[in-house]
Amino acid sequence: MIHKKTYYAVKHEANGFPLVLEGPLSGKQLSELDFHEGLVAFRPPKEQRKALIEIADLPEGRVNIVRHEQMIVGYVTFVYPDPLERWSQGQIENLIELGAIEIAPEYRGAQVGKNLLRLSMKDDAMEDYIIITTEYYWHWDLKGSGLNVWEYRKVMEKMMNAGGLEWYATDDPEICSHPANCLMARIGKRVAPESIQAFDQLRFQNRFMY
Repeated sequence: MIHKKTYYAVKHEANGFPLVLEGPLSGKQLSELDFHEGLVAFRPPKEQRKALIEIADLPEGRVNIVRHEQMIVGYVTFVYPDPLERWSQGQIENLIELGAIEIAPEYRGAQVGKNLLRLSMKDDAMEDYIIITTEYYWHWDLKGSGLNVWEYRKVMEKMMNAGGLEWYATDDPEICSHPANCLMARIGKRVAPESIQAFDQLRFQNRFMY
């Protein structure tokens, strides 16, 4: 599959900060920017910055960012699922994962995440993909946000909805391990029926749970 990437950029303001939402960026472009120290949801900042640079240079990898001047203050990644995960087992070449989305604390609350996802879907190539995201409560900033797990889940769902992702049922054990966890997906307009069928088979592997 040929992975086309078309650059888009929009201006946005959050809490008085003038921001640029842009991408996908290359690893070189990312390496030339600073990285906000508050981006710690998945890895320590230096490790996360390194991971973003690596993802950006993968054929299918996409990294879209929120930039305040020369500093990355938010990002979203799209990449093939981890080879050890269920979602890679079907070897569906047009299934990619929204692997991570994170906004630094002081830039939250102004629909930055929603608009970053809207920007991500501007690229017509996204209509060729099944885009999934697996939401696990242990990645959520419950302490920093002051929200309980269900309030945070509602916030995450609304943000993903802005990018066209919807809730999908699954019997995946890790997702089923807590009722707040969930699978969400966006099926592009040009995705073939056989790819959708293969995705459905991935979602349900324990047949007795139908």
